[in-house]
Amino acid sequence: MTDDMLRIGKHAFNSRLFVGTGKYSSVEQTRLAIEASGAEVVTVALRRVDLKDRGTGSMMELVTSGKFTVLPNTAGCFTADDAVRTLRLARELGIAELVKLEVIGDPKTLYPDNEQTLEAAKILVKEGFTVLPYCMDDPIVCLKLEEIGCAAVMPLAAPIGSGLGIRNPYNLQIILEQAKVPVIVDAGVGTASDAAIALELGCDGVLLNTAIALAKQPLLMAAAMKEAVSAGRKAFLSGRMPRKLYASASSPVSGLIE
Repeated sequence: MTDDMLRIGKHAFNSRLFVGTGKYSSVEQTRLAIEASGAEVVTVALRRVDLKDRGTGSMMELVTSGKFTVLPNTAGCFTADDAVRTLRLARELGIAELVKLEVIGDPKTLYPDNEQTLEAAKILVKEGFTVLPYCMDDPIVCLKLEEIGCAAVMPLAAPIGSGLGIRNPYNLQIILEQAKVPVIVDAGVGTASDAAIALELGCDGVLLNTAIALAKQPLLMAAAMKEAVSAGRKAFLSGRMPRKLYASASSPVSGLIE
């Protein structure tokens, strides 16, 4: 474990926890939660902040402070055209190279639109963006996104903001088996054990927001997520014992005292 950095395109990170900036009570609480999480990558929804407001106490002042790598995302976009246009604008303002592509297909479930996501990814990759697409936990879609040239794939664990945790670990295992790029679980994480499970399965990272922002004590949950991701990664690297149907004595049976 001398070098266990997460590498995405030309970027390298020590932390495998990515955090969002929405739903907090204030920009100051956002800052404190990010610091407690130890995250190096911070997402910001481009359509929900004033990108030009860099004044003291603003969200853009926080995320462009140089302390974090900004991962602008296209939350709120429902077409490939909208997503591409939004990221082009962000690049003109100097905050978009590593980007999260999110094209929603259904406003109720917030599930991604596979067709529109693939279309947008093709355009953005050709234009030189380092693209991290939010997608269904669908092995075929993940493979297609990788073949297009996405630097990572980000399958959901459960619907955005649901806190349900990983609903289909078997699909994630298939995605992990075939992937040659990092796999980052995005959406649905509710508590620290969910994050740990994702890393124990072999996922390369976790992106979350609501689980911290809506916790009763966000800063404490942020610290818990940091520890969970670290523990999950170490457990994966260590190689867990095989599961057995029946008991196996932890002490040897030879040499028993009669």
